[in-house]
Amino acid sequence: MKFGSAIAAALIASSTLAATMQAQGGVKRTDLQRHDLSIEGRETVQARIDIAPGATAPWHRHPGEEVIYVIEGTLEYQFEGRVPATYKAGEVLFVPAGVAHKAHNPGTTNGAELATYIVEKGKPLVMPAPEADER
Repeated sequence: MKFGSAIAAALIASSTLAATMQAQGGVKRTDLQRHDLSIEGRETVQARIDIAPGATAPWHRHPGEEVIYVIEGTLEYQFEGRVPATYKAGEVLFVPAGVAHKAHNPGTTNGAELATYIVEKGKPLVMPAPEADER
């Protein structure tokens, strides 16, 4: 039962961070699809993330890689220990497994990304990273 409890706690933590991001205003994740992969213990999750003007998705990590395609507006991403970089619609970026990062919409219109996560199954998709180093 301990394993089941750990999975339940992980799912609650992931849901709580996602709800917190949305409650802070301006960040909305819409899950599009989730599938098991042919690699044991891995799954892919695809989601649309909308970030309103001036809103920030706070520092967080994922239990695997994230592949991002900016589909609307301009978004600024910052990885732990690095200076922020700006991406416009049509540009892509890659977030390595476990790397703390945040996203901010510096624009005056909605910013949106198509996020594809290749992650460990049974772990929370999003984990807070309050210890991230802002430069």
